[in-house]
Amino acid sequence: MALYRKYRSATFAEVIGQEHVTEPLRAALAAGRINHAYLFSGPRGCGKTSSARILARSLNCAQGPTPDPCGVCDSCVELAPNGPGSIDVIEIDAASHGGVDDARDLRERAFFAPVRDRYKVYIIDEAHMVTAQGFNALLKLVEEPPDFLVFVFATTEPDKVLTTIRSRTHHYPFRLIPPQTLRAHLEQICAAEGIAVEPAVLPLVVRAGGGSARDSLSILDQLLAGAGPEGVTYARAVALLGVTDSALLDEMVDALAAGDHAAVYATVDRVVDAGHDPRRFASDLLDRFRDLLVLDAVPDAADRGLVSAPGDQVNRMTDQAMRLGPATVTRFAEIVHTALLEMRGSTAPRLVLELLCARMQLPDAATDSAALLQRLERLERRVTLGVAAAAAGTAPAGADPVPPEPNAPAGRTAAKAPAEKA
Repeated sequence: MALYRKYRSATFAEVIGQEHVTEPLRAALAAGRINHAYLFSGPRGCGKTSSARILARSLNCAQGPTPDPCGVCDSCVELAPNGPGSIDVIEIDAASHGGVDDARDLRERAFFAPVRDRYKVYIIDEAHMVTAQGFNALLKLVEEPPDFLVFVFATTEPDKVLTTIRSRTHHYPFRLIPPQTLRAHLEQICAAEGIAVEPAVLPLVVRAGGGSARDSLSILDQLLAGAGPEGVTYARAVALLGVTDSALLDEMVDALAAGDHAAVYATVDRVVDAGHDPRRFASDLLDRFRDLLVLDAVPDAADRGLVSAPGDQVNRMTDQAMRLGPATVTRFAEIVHTALLEMRGSTAPRLVLELLCARMQLPDAATDSAALLQRLERLERRVTLGVAAAAAGTAPAGADPVPPEPNAPAGRTAAKAPAEKA
């Protein structure tokens, strides 16, 4: 069984990252304030349909309405995550049953009392797919339903739900799950499955899942299915997920920090030879620059959960942020972001990747404010290194060479070097 089905939430207490929704619902159930229609909206895989089923379970529990279903009565057993389903809880996929005829059929059936349970619950998934005529056919029923009828609309696009329907519901917006919460959830599942996972793997899964619990569990399920005797290794996860190996990102950032043009283009060549998509590499490089900016501004970003990476990787990125400086990293990030837009539909993504590398290495050729800030930051760094070296009586070991002016004679460049340092 797929992990997202095996570990689907059975109670509101098990729903992760949605406390702003589950706590008001639990309070309403405890107080007996039951509305006749609810609207659950939010990104895919964040718990909307599962919460709708939990709500139906709480309403029809033998001890309910209750925020904590007993789990042993007939209704709770039937509405459990892997249960057979209840005849009084009807789930409708509006993507294939959203027409006016389907709405009229629902309207005719809705007036029949529940067979056994307290409430008759209609869960309408992908509610934004219901046509305007279908919503209009349901409007009177949603406005004045029988006492035993409850509607739960679930949608990823609440703005497409008819305004007159939306105004008659209690709207609960779901959100993407925070990375730290999702990672802790994945760690619990890995422990329950009894499969070892390297610490560097889970941040990749969380990032690839994009805050969706279902997507993250599907990715983790794929990794666990292909795990060997040693468990899920970082190398295998990188290969399966198609993400860029952090070693390649380190090589690129280190080469940019050292001003080593040959190493920059050699890294691009290794990226292509390894079969990586240049677009994906550029996207991962932009994520790395984001992490460097955060680490420069917030030294304890890893402890605060702002940067998700193993300890040795965080130390390496902290050193990279110090060597580059915030102005340089900001300009690099802007260049990569612009190049990513240019790569859309490009027939030569490698060429665009090499051009963005050229732009990053030529701040003197640009006159925008970001390039000027980078040049100023570089000069300040050289002055700092020169002062420290003078105090120690040695030459600055880490100073970058002064790049020659375009078409400038060698003697002029050599003469200008000490003037800049002065």
